[in-house]
Amino acid sequence: MPEANSFSDAGPDLWHCLGWQPNDTQLSQLKELQSLLRHWNSRVNLTRLVENEEFWIAQVFDSLWPLKHELRAPDLPRRCIDVGTGGGFPGLAVAIALPATTLTLVDSVGRKTAAVESMANSLGLGARVDVRTERIEITGQERSCRGRFDLAMARAVATPPVVAEYLVPLLAHQGQALLYRGHWSHDDEANLKRALVPLKAKLADCKQINLPAGRGLRTLVRIEPLAPCPKIYPRPVGLPSRLPLGDQADDKRS
Repeated sequence: MPEANSFSDAGPDLWHCLGWQPNDTQLSQLKELQSLLRHWNSRVNLTRLVENEEFWIAQVFDSLWPLKHELRAPDLPRRCIDVGTGGGFPGLAVAIALPATTLTLVDSVGRKTAAVESMANSLGLGARVDVRTERIEITGQERSCRGRFDLAMARAVATPPVVAEYLVPLLAHQGQALLYRGHWSHDDEANLKRALVPLKAKLADCKQINLPAGRGLRTLVRIEPLAPCPKIYPRPVGLPSRLPLGDQADDKRS
């Protein structure tokens, strides 16, 4: 467990670095989320990032810093999906910070989604948070999800070309996919750009920051659709990760 420092709790240094300040209700929800995560983590092993700065920086801050633009307009209605939500991040933190946003949280592991759904209900977010237990390749072909979201997010899920194939089919006409990454290289960018060609999408922006308290480099990649995503994407379960787009000379370009 890291030693206590100015980022070990929800103090002013944390919010100053983030450029956003939770109101009293939101702060209470974030603290309750930490308590709920402790409870469920002892039963389900959701995450090791539960205490002190590991929670406040590596979970809360890292979930919210990519949304600085959206945090300036928290009351704007949005539809958002968190793919591979795991222990509920970034999805639950986003639901707290953006009170007008509806969230769909997807994970294929039932014990994790059961815990996340229970935490959402305990936090009073149940009316805005829908939890789905399924593979994202299935979600991306569901009529209720395909082409429906203003924001589609994934943190620490797979390589960028694979994540792009998961997220782009979910985007509404003017939506954006947010890829939460750590290290980012020219090769990563080149591979992603190749993968985006058959998906009819483009790389819109790429930003990097160093997390407070030396918690490491983080990269945010935003992707925008250029046209409706071809219906063949996402491909059947397992295929995106087994044969990533951009690595295949015979990728379909339709």
